Amino acid sequence: MKMKKFIAIILSALMVLSMFAGCVADDVAGPGKNTYNLKTVKEGYLTVITSPDYAPYEFYALDENGNPSLAGFDMALAQYIADYLGLTLEVVPMDFNGIVGEMAAGTADLAIAGLSPDPDREGAMSFSDMYYEGKQAFITTKAKAAQFTDLASTNKAEYQIAAQTGTIQNELAEQYSPNAQLINLVKATDIIAELNSGKIDGAYVEWDVAAAYSANYPDLQILCEVPYEAEGNVIGVNKSNADLLKYVNEALNKCVADGDFAQFVATALDQAAGDNYQGMLDENGKVPTTEAE
Repeated sequence: MKMKKFIAIILSALMVLSMFAGCVADDVAGPGKNTYNLKTVKEGYLTVITSPDYAPYEFYALDENGNPSLAGFDMALAQYIADYLGLTLEVVPMDFNGIVGEMAAGTADLAIAGLSPDPDREGAMSFSDMYYEGKQAFITTKAKAAQFTDLASTNKAEYQIAAQTGTIQNELAEQYSPNAQLINLVKATDIIAELNSGKIDGAYVEWDVAAAYSANYPDLQILCEVPYEAEGNVIGVNKSNADLLKYVNEALNKCVADGDFAQFVATALDQAAGDNYQGMLDENGKVPTTEAE
């Protein structure tokens, strides 16, 4: 038992080290002045975890040379909050299904990744006030749209229906299409690739994400809105940091009230319609050549 426990500790440590290997931080600026004297996982920094495969929330915008930079209204919001708190922003990209575990382990200050206030996540993190009222969508291809007359028609054993692992969309797939062959995929980009290749028949995706993909892939079609009683997005906050939650909410509400967040959304939608990459970068911080658009 002791050996198993030791191995578990080592694996946990390696996970944290690998997570921070891909971080994006302003190393030149150094730690921030920490206006509110907040305790954070790294002194002077606001460590934010995200999953950059979810345009227009978080993704990589590509310049004319194909160089990636983090973009999306969640990333703009993260920078706004860091500036408000007087902290240097440090962003740690990861697959979405790792976010809850990292927040439960206390290795990050915030999770900003298009999170819905799912009660199943409350044990791992505190929730900020809601900042964006999103909707859910069922998406398919134009070639297969005639197969589906409404949401109920997706619930057939012959259909392969996908959703991203660990998301509320996965729960919606189980709720509305329980008789279909449900496919769990790690990244939203995997869902789109499987749809475009005809390997799956449809998928549950957040509405604005579906709209962003549809703008880049004309063969995709949003079939209908999916009812969801907890619509909206929140920031996950380190469970043991009540002071941080207080000031995050203060910054968040000011950002929304002053109209800054609306501008973040507008900018992100424009960027998502341009050259972008959604997914994890390689070890050199470049778009993987095997997955590049």
